[in-house]
Amino acid sequence: MNTDFDRSTMRDFIKACGQMLLLLSILFAFPVYADGEEVTGITTALGIDTAENPAADKPLLDATSEEEASASPVVIPEPAPPPIISGESTNNAQIETTPTPQKDNDIRQRIQGIFSEIEGLQAVNVSVTQGVVTLTGETPNEKKAQQAINLTNRLTDVVTVEDRIDRTLDVQDNVTTVYQGLKAQAKNLVKALPLLLVGIVLFALVTWFGSWLSNRKKMWQRLTPNPFVAELLSQTVKVIFIIFGLILALSLIGAETILGTLLGGAGVIGIAVGFAVKDTIENYIASLMLSIRQPFRARDHILINNQEGIVVRLTSRATILMTLDGNQLRIPNAEVFKATILNYTKNPERRFTFELGVDANDDPLAAIKVGLDAIHTLAFVLDEPKAVAVITNVGDSNIILEFQIWVDQSDTDFSKARSIAIRETKHALENEGFSLPEPIYRLRFNSNLEKAFEHMQDSNASSANTNMTITPITPKVTDKNQNEDNSVDDKDKKQAKARAKLILQGRNADEVLNARPDDKLMEKVEQEIAESSDETDLLNNNSPQE
Repeated sequence: MNTDFDRSTMRDFIKACGQMLLLLSILFAFPVYADGEEVTGITTALGIDTAENPAADKPLLDATSEEEASASPVVIPEPAPPPIISGESTNNAQIETTPTPQKDNDIRQRIQGIFSEIEGLQAVNVSVTQGVVTLTGETPNEKKAQQAINLTNRLTDVVTVEDRIDRTLDVQDNVTTVYQGLKAQAKNLVKALPLLLVGIVLFALVTWFGSWLSNRKKMWQRLTPNPFVAELLSQTVKVIFIIFGLILALSLIGAETILGTLLGGAGVIGIAVGFAVKDTIENYIASLMLSIRQPFRARDHILINNQEGIVVRLTSRATILMTLDGNQLRIPNAEVFKATILNYTKNPERRFTFELGVDANDDPLAAIKVGLDAIHTLAFVLDEPKAVAVITNVGDSNIILEFQIWVDQSDTDFSKARSIAIRETKHALENEGFSLPEPIYRLRFNSNLEKAFEHMQDSNASSANTNMTITPITPKVTDKNQNEDNSVDDKDKKQAKARAKLILQGRNADEVLNARPDDKLMEKVEQEIAESSDETDLLNNNSPQE
């Protein structure tokens, strides 16, 4: 029994010696400084806050502490996470091990002294126990209560703050606070008014200079021949000077942060507006590209996605045409830029075609020669490229001929020329004996069909008790009848030609045979071009054309 006791006592003694050696090694591992840095380093390593424990300034180990160290092992405490208490605000600083009533009193006096100097916090009561601060009393609103809690948490010796402040929401107190704040801001504004006026004058001067420089249209047109690009440059310079003036004015009054806020807000608004006016922006970019590329000029006869007309002007939003009916047509530039554009004026030589059919018994090459001879007698038909004709199809009763004719549409109306060419070719073929037959349908009756008719006749006669008899007759065409029909046709043709000749000798007959373009349409176009418009015409004959 004594042996076991001696063994346990020996183990405890050896363990205590090992702990003392560990502590002594920690002590001698740090250099000794006269100003107490040794104690600070050791207490930090051991997790002891010397600011909260005044006894830490004393020698770290004495006789009593050595006995305690020998009795229990040295444990370095780890900082515990702050407790989460409902309705309380917790300070995340480390909590001292041995608080004193004197320290609680110091905390309470310090907080009350701070609150006494702040408007709206004089009615807040402070009580401190074990480093836990309890705030009671009244504040006019939530903002003041949060201010009291935040100020209390800034003290290093505060463990946590318990919020029991009553928000009175008193009208007079809140109105007084707001009134005093506005009054202070008004005083500051009055003081800064001279500097603000100087900033406004500086902004106005810089903006005026930018506007004056932007209105120098001749200078911008000399820099770039494109009127749209010149206008874009002038407006860009104007915006740059406005922003520069704003920066100078804000820098003068010391409000550069406002500029960042404005630019951030402008960016967000710009994104929203960009999505809202996506079509307008697309149209604007298309106007810029059309003004640079110049795919057509004023007075050009063009076709844009089945919309035909003569170009009047190109604006920053739309292309304006005069239709062949004399109406004004506005096409958005975004649609024009993506459209297929056919420019008839780009190459004035234009070809038209028409078809005529001659009798299947006639020689088609002879008919082609007769037609081309008549076509070449017309004044508006070009010699180069030459007019040609081809056989396109052989039908049941005729042969189809296609005539291809070139005209200069700068001095010839396309539709009128085609109409006159068809008329002259038809008359020439008829005068030379070529017929232009219509489709012929032949009916043939064989013997079986005749017997069927006889059977139908017998059945009808028996049912009606009549003696009527139907005898089928097969029509026979003789050369004599055919000659009689041809003579009748020739007589009708001669009468029609005599009638036409008499009519064409009357008044205003030359206008029907005239293939010149309609002057009235071009007069309307010139009138539209000459009219003043608020929109700048982006078409320029001096600009290169694609």
